[in-house]
Amino acid sequence: MLNIGKERECFFDEYLIDTMRTTAESVVHTPIRRETVMLHDAPWEGCGCDYHNFFYDKEYGKYRMYYLGWKTDEMGNISGKILPCYAESTNGLVWEKCRLGIADFEGSSDNNILLDQSVDNFMVFKDENPDCKNGEEYKCVLQAVDKREDGSSRQYLKCMFSSDGIHFTDGYEISDCGTFDSLNVAFWDGYVKKYRCYFRGFHKPGQTNAELSGAFDWRVDVRDIRYIESKDFITWSKPVILNFGSSEDIPLYTNVCQNYYRAPQYIIGFPTRYIERKGWSKSFEELCGKEKRKTRMETEPRFGLSVTDCVFIVSRNGHTFKKHDEAFMRPGAEFPENWVYGSCYPARGIIETPSDIPGAENELSIFAFDNHWMGEGYSAKLYRYTLRLDGFVSRHAGAAEKMVVTKPFCYDGKDMFANISTSARGYIFFTLKSADGEVIESCEMFGDSTDKKIGFDDGAVEKLSGKEVVLEMRMLDADIYAIRFE
Repeated sequence: MLNIGKERECFFDEYLIDTMRTTAESVVHTPIRRETVMLHDAPWEGCGCDYHNFFYDKEYGKYRMYYLGWKTDEMGNISGKILPCYAESTNGLVWEKCRLGIADFEGSSDNNILLDQSVDNFMVFKDENPDCKNGEEYKCVLQAVDKREDGSSRQYLKCMFSSDGIHFTDGYEISDCGTFDSLNVAFWDGYVKKYRCYFRGFHKPGQTNAELSGAFDWRVDVRDIRYIESKDFITWSKPVILNFGSSEDIPLYTNVCQNYYRAPQYIIGFPTRYIERKGWSKSFEELCGKEKRKTRMETEPRFGLSVTDCVFIVSRNGHTFKKHDEAFMRPGAEFPENWVYGSCYPARGIIETPSDIPGAENELSIFAFDNHWMGEGYSAKLYRYTLRLDGFVSRHAGAAEKMVVTKPFCYDGKDMFANISTSARGYIFFTLKSADGEVIESCEMFGDSTDKKIGFDDGAVEKLSGKEVVLEMRMLDADIYAIRFE
C-alpha cells in the first residue's frame, strides 16, 4: 500500500492513479511567456548565449546564474570563444551581470566571465550534502576534450570545485561514456541522500539497452540522456540511458533535471526535443526566418532543417521517467528570430514569483532564450515564463463529468488540501473510502486555488488518518493538479 504521509502528491504521473477506473485525461499545461529578463549584448556575448542554470544560495542571499557567452555568424559558425559567465539576482526578475575581474577579454577583465577558456557547457550547483568537503561547496560539471596522438579526440565529463561559486579549480574525470556536448547536470538530492548526474549521449535507433560507449554517428543515431549516481561524488555507478517505457524514442538534447522543490520526491526535467526535417519543404518556405535559415544550411543542412521544442519528464527513482510526448513548451507565434534549432531550451532552475495580479497566489517562473543563430549584431534574449504552482500536468474534465480514482493509500493528517481550477459551472466532489467500508464525502468544491481546503466535515479526515483509503474525485469542467494532507 502507498503511504503519502503529509507529502504533496502531484498528478505528474500515474503513481497514485488507478488508471482502469480514472476517466479524466492527463493534460500538459504550457507556460505563458512574459518579459525579457536579460539581454546578452556584452562584447563577449551574442546570439549564441545559452545553457543558463541557476539556484538560490541561502548563505549568499541571492539567485546565482551561470551561462555561456558566445556568438555565431550568419552561417552558423562560432565566432570566438564560448565563455562561462555569471549573473545574480535578489528576486529572480531583475538580473545583474557582475564585474568579476577574473578573465581577460580584449585587454580588460571588467566583465562577468568566470574562466579564460572556451567550454561547451558549464553547470554549477551548491552542494547541500552535510559531508561536503571544505573548498568544494560549489561544484561544476562540464565537457572536456583531450587530443590523442593520432589526431582524434576523447570527450569526457569532468568536474571543477569552488569555495565561493566564482573562483573554480580543476577537479577530475567523472565519465567518458557519452558525448557531453549539452548542458550536463549534477546535483545533491537531499531527499534520497545521493548525487545524481544526467548527461548527453547517442544510441542506435531502438537500442536503448545496448552497451554504452562514447562512439556515435550524429547523422543517424538518437540523442539521449544518461544517468549515473554517487554517494561521494567520486565513485559513480555504471551509466544507463533514461528509461521512458513505451514512449517514443526521439532525440532529446538537454535535460535540466532537478528536484521539484514543492514535492522533492519528484525529479522533473524539461528536455529539448530535437526534430530534424528530411529536406526543404513548402512549409519551410512559409516559416519565419527563411533567408537566414537557407544561409545556415550552406554550412550544415541541419542548421536550417532542424527545429526544437520541449517536453516534460518526471521520475521518482531518477532513471525511470514518465515522458509526456505532447510539447510542454512550443516555439510559439512566429517572428523572425524563433522556430530554430535552439528554440525552447529552458534554463535549469525554478523560481516562485509573485503574480502580476494583486492579491493572487504566487506562480512558478522558468526561463528560456530566443534570437539563436541570428548572426553578428544580434543578442540572445532570456525570457521569463510563468505557470501555476504544480501546474505542469493536471487531470482534466471538460463539459462531460469525469472521475479520478486513486490506488489504495494511507495519509497522515486531519485536513485535506488540493490544487484545483474550475469554471464557474465546474466542480469537484471528493470522496474518501476506507477498506472497512467507511465513506466520507465533501461538499461541492469550485474555484481556482493552489491550496484549497476541502470541505469534509470536522474530524472526518482525521478519523481515517493512517488507514487504507481510496480517494475518488468526481469532476466537471475542472482540473486537479495536486493533493496533500496536513
